[in-house]
Amino acid sequence: MTDTFRSGFATFVGRPNVGKSTLTNALVGEKIAITSEKPQTTRRAIRGILNRPGGQLVIVDTPGIHKPRTLLGERLNDLVEQVLGDVDVIGFCVPATEKVGPGDRRIAASLDGYARAKKVAIVTKTDIADHKQITERLIEVDALREDWAAVIPLSALTREQLDVLTDEMLSMMPKGPALYPEGITTDESQEDRIAEMIREAALEGVRDELPHSIAVVIDDVAPRENSDLTDVHAQIVVERDSQKAIIIGHKGKRLAAVGKRARVGIEELLGTRVFLALHVKVAKEWQRDPKQLGRLGF
Repeated sequence: MTDTFRSGFATFVGRPNVGKSTLTNALVGEKIAITSEKPQTTRRAIRGILNRPGGQLVIVDTPGIHKPRTLLGERLNDLVEQVLGDVDVIGFCVPATEKVGPGDRRIAASLDGYARAKKVAIVTKTDIADHKQITERLIEVDALREDWAAVIPLSALTREQLDVLTDEMLSMMPKGPALYPEGITTDESQEDRIAEMIREAALEGVRDELPHSIAVVIDDVAPRENSDLTDVHAQIVVERDSQKAIIIGHKGKRLAAVGKRARVGIEELLGTRVFLALHVKVAKEWQRDPKQLGRLGF
């Protein structure tokens, strides 16, 4: 470790679904945060670790900032505020395909409250935008604040300009030793990662009001005796009986499809074949109940 080595924390902010989790995964080089077209997919502060010869970036993926309608929503916003107060660099994300709106302006202005962090403006999803859109977004974003340390257009999917963003953020980090041992890509527990994979699979194709109501609890992960199988038992928690019926589907077909989708990622994570047993449980209005939120880890 040289005296020029840099390490620190960065996070990305923006409206829900601007590509923060996809960008985090692309930078780390591994899927550590689930992605979905549904808003509020991310519910925890998930740390991804990016190692370079000259430094280490710890990227904290957070929920999108939004107007909360439930106690869960309030707690997610509180989590974002806590993370923003602790990081060295804040990357403000706006998709190239959407004009800067009131929500973007509100979030950009709120960064005044985090004076110690350097700010970088990031125009995401350039792979699906034309040159005119990208130029317009860069101009709009640049005008939001006077203290951007950099303004960078990029695509997480094609990896265009990712190295530019990495180099810029690393240069802004304080000098110091690595914060995590080399080879570690996240500090997420195995059970948490499995729960998120199941939730990601359950989110696919559900109605707009349902994604917020889905939570996942892992009951057990254990290797089966005298077998190369790992048994995983989990509960998918929803708020109403009607939602339970949607998740299970006609003759259990939808739940079986959720299990099939989730099993692929879980087997890759564990390195074994997996028997995945899913059960659907109703916890009435859990998003608004402090006790239920506590039991579900919020």
